[in-house]
Amino acid sequence: MQNFDVIVVGAGHAGCEAALAAARMGAQTAIFTITLDNIGVMSCNPSLGGPAKSHLIREIDALGGEMGRNIDKTYIQIRILNTKKGPAVRSLRAQADKVRYSKEMKKTIENCENLSAIQGMVTDIVVEDGKVIGVKTREGVEYRAKFVIIATGTFLRGLIHIGDKHFSGGRMGELSSDDLPLSLEKAGLKLARFKTGTPSRIDARTVDFSKVEEQPGETED
Repeated sequence: MQNFDVIVVGAGHAGCEAALAAARMGAQTAIFTITLDNIGVMSCNPSLGGPAKSHLIREIDALGGEMGRNIDKTYIQIRILNTKKGPAVRSLRAQADKVRYSKEMKKTIENCENLSAIQGMVTDIVVEDGKVIGVKTREGVEYRAKFVIIATGTFLRGLIHIGDKHFSGGRMGELSSDDLPLSLEKAGLKLARFKTGTPSRIDARTVDFSKVEEQPGETED
């Protein structure tokens, strides 16, 4: 059994930021992910910012977070949206090279002092006297911590819908986390699900690009 100050479950945007923040403050931290190669993977639309989100990225950046730094190293286009409208609805969006973004975030995680990246599926939270004191993986290995942060995104009881078909999954080709929700409910938490929508993909070979309008990125720094 290993002991940490902070355990973070999930290595998406939220999990990476939480783990890096804790480690940089001097806490011995562990971040758990089903697959180490998928740290910081960008699903669906590989971008940061845009309407209702760009202010959040700026706030994280101002607090010393990593997302802004990482997108600076890996973006392929930056564009200010809604420039034909008033300043209140304009927002900055950066389109990322999703493969490079993930690799750079993985490199940052793996080279951060006080931070251990652990590959494993967390199936249980360990509770004693009404307090969470650690987690347990599918293999039965227990890890203790003063604080446990759950940042599992859409993986808890993940369900993928394609047309009229549906099946269990976290992302395409990845596992759904079905045991951890049971453990959370056993601890007294009520769980609910939000539906996310992935737009259909278009084969570029079927598009006549001479009939579409180009949307270039910003040219000024």
